[in-house]
Amino acid sequence: MDAEARLDLNRSSRIDLPEAIYCQSKTPDQCVSIVARLLEGAGGEDAVVATRITAEQRGPLATLAPTASIDGATLSTMTWRHRGPSGATAAVVAAGTSDLAVAGECRLTLQAMGHDVVPLTDVGVAGLHRLMDVLPELEPVDVIIAIAGMEGALPTVLAGLVPQPIVAVPTSVGYGTAFEGQTALMSMMTSCAPGIAVVGIDNGYGAACAAHRILRTATSGQSQRPKS
Repeated sequence: MDAEARLDLNRSSRIDLPEAIYCQSKTPDQCVSIVARLLEGAGGEDAVVATRITAEQRGPLATLAPTASIDGATLSTMTWRHRGPSGATAAVVAAGTSDLAVAGECRLTLQAMGHDVVPLTDVGVAGLHRLMDVLPELEPVDVIIAIAGMEGALPTVLAGLVPQPIVAVPTSVGYGTAFEGQTALMSMMTSCAPGIAVVGIDNGYGAACAAHRILRTATSGQSQRPKS
């Protein structure tokens, strides 16, 4: 049962972002009940996003709604009932393959909101030529989400090369004094490149939501906050 869950079925009408399910620490039954209520709620039309899904939860959720999209790298994010095309494009740029879980959470959330996504992986600054090689693929995108662990240098390098808004995501990946992402977080927050927005460690979902706010404003030409 999910008696403790008080779902915010009107969130999209206020801020254009649906309530998401953070599945970690929930039971499979709780996850299934909440997803079912969200699929039925808000007129049965808006996107549904579930993150941090465990292997125990995945089967029941897939049985409940087999039309789910799922992150192929870690199978830890599932989405249902994607919105129609927004006309906007985001790039999800991951420094290494160890960052794919966070990148997948970010990519699927953006796609659920109707945005096109350009995924670029393994372009960290340890092999700077790899990043330089993909710069042409970034030219048409509207916003960039840069995901990196270790010392977290990728967003800073990108911000010195491209003009788009950049949302930086530190990950809990790295040797020695990476401190489970704290080093990357501090590095991104003290970047010498101006204008980088930084979310919390491993927060691919939060980065996607920040990018969505940027994209919906950019594509409309002005803020279109729904009226309460």
